[in-house]
Amino acid sequence: MPKTRASASPLYIPRKSSRTQQCAARAEFAAARRQARHAATARKQHAVQGVDPELRATYPASGRPGPASARGGKLRLPAHRMTTATASGAYPFLAEGGLGAEGIFIGRDVHAEAAFCYDPFSLYNSGRLDGFTNPNAVLAGIIGMGKSALAKSIATRAIAHGYRIYVPCDPKGEWTDLAQALGGYTIALGPGLPGRLNPLDAPARPAGVNECDWASEVRKRRLLLLSSLARTVLKRDLRPMEHTALDLALDLVVANAQTRDTVPLLGEIAHTLGNTQLLDSALGEGTGRMGPAAQDLAHALRRLVHGDLSAMFDAPSTVKFDANAPMLSIDLSRLGSAGDDTALVLAMTCASAWMESALADPYGGRRWVIYDEAWRVMRHIGLLERMQAQWKLSRGLGIANLMIVHRLSDLLSAGDAGSRGRVLAEGLLADCSTRIIYRQEPDQLATAASLLGLTGVETQAVSALIKGRGLWKVAGRSFIVQHLLHPAERQLFDTDARMAA
Repeated sequence: MPKTRASASPLYIPRKSSRTQQCAARAEFAAARRQARHAATARKQHAVQGVDPELRATYPASGRPGPASARGGKLRLPAHRMTTATASGAYPFLAEGGLGAEGIFIGRDVHAEAAFCYDPFSLYNSGRLDGFTNPNAVLAGIIGMGKSALAKSIATRAIAHGYRIYVPCDPKGEWTDLAQALGGYTIALGPGLPGRLNPLDAPARPAGVNECDWASEVRKRRLLLLSSLARTVLKRDLRPMEHTALDLALDLVVANAQTRDTVPLLGEIAHTLGNTQLLDSALGEGTGRMGPAAQDLAHALRRLVHGDLSAMFDAPSTVKFDANAPMLSIDLSRLGSAGDDTALVLAMTCASAWMESALADPYGGRRWVIYDEAWRVMRHIGLLERMQAQWKLSRGLGIANLMIVHRLSDLLSAGDAGSRGRVLAEGLLADCSTRIIYRQEPDQLATAASLLGLTGVETQAVSALIKGRGLWKVAGRSFIVQHLLHPAERQLFDTDARMAA
């Protein structure tokens, strides 16, 4: 903007000019003097304010007047789509909102630099996250990346939110100290230990269920348990006559226990299966038919009575299930250390059946059921069927199942492609709306990406994750979360104590 320069010299009027010309000259001189005076005043104001005239506001502070002022919420702009790289430059102050502030604090969202909270019950009840259809979760990560610390942290902080924690199988005994520190208790099972669990214990009848219907439900659960135990030992499916033998033996033992006002035991089932005359008379369709069918079953169940699992499940329970305890874990660290997981699987099957009495209670509150080292039971169809039942009924039972594995390829060890074991294992993964992936080995990335449907960016991120940092996929949304531990938690969850000097 050019500067205005104005000046006025003394008035000179020729002598021979007319009166009219003299008046016009005086008027022009007065106008020039006023212009010079106004220009000097404007320059003085600019010097005092120190504002460049080019930086002056075009409109007053109240905004542009008129209908184009964009005030009153009448602004309408067309939709525009852009990449995240462009959006980060155009809108640098936007960040991922996470899953909300309600729930268990996990740590820090790496990309949003914000707190990350997670609560499957809250997410399911609110309905604000499309595709979140169940509260189940799977946690996978190689050794030493902090997946055990995350699982224990979730359990510890969930108790503060009013949830209860059940650990039906603790193969390494890592949850014992945590359960005792949180006011819960641990049941240790193994040779030479005083703990006894009777898997045939009948759970308390829920309110609103008549006695006849509940007796039928208890019988069905006991038959399912016996079939799972026999199938695990025999390493094959049961034949039709073997199922009939189990039905007859269970009914005979239960009827005898009711007359003596006691509870049925596994030892009595095994003894009845060995008495072929008693089974034939109970069948009522001739003699000599149940002998060959019951022979293998009797020897299979005998392992729980006189074999390496004796004195654990062949006597009345010495402990009582306390549904009000904040945490309950079953320590099976003394089983399966020799490389044979059969004893561990049998013990876990019995313990799971015993623990289901609390899970079936509709007034038991919301609970977490954590399957640690779940890769050890992936090859056993009986346990997979029990886990599938809990996965499918998680909403009705009010439980959130957490399955912990090292690699996603552990799910493929359940059997060949198309086998029942593989279908059950892949079904467990499909019924998990939350997938937490810690770092995987390079040769496992392709399998993880195929099973979880990871994108190329997510697969690359998984390969570069550091300790305590994982990829959370919650109903299709992805987050990179750094798990944060309190110093007290770090000391309580330490699994590397024996590695220190």
